[in-house]
Amino acid sequence: MSEPTGKYSIVMPRDIAETASSRSAPSGLSAYVAAAVARQIERDNLSELIQVAEAEHGPITDDEVQALRDQLHQSRRGQPNGGTAA
Repeated sequence: MSEPTGKYSIVMPRDIAETASSRSAPSGLSAYVAAAVARQIERDNLSELIQVAEAEHGPITDDEVQALRDQLHQSRRGQPNGGTAA
């Protein structure tokens, strides 16, 4: 079941609109823009979550980020097919 939709009017720079329109076929510009906005909402939600976590536990260091990246890469190497879906 798909979500209900509404019609909205937005303003954006012409070059961005034209590029988005050319890349959106066959799903159409509305679907392309909706997907982009959904991704931005996910990023905003993640940023809010990070702010809450950092307020509670302090900021994460670059070394901690790198250690987690290394751990992720190591776990992917241990999976069949190099961590990709079969």
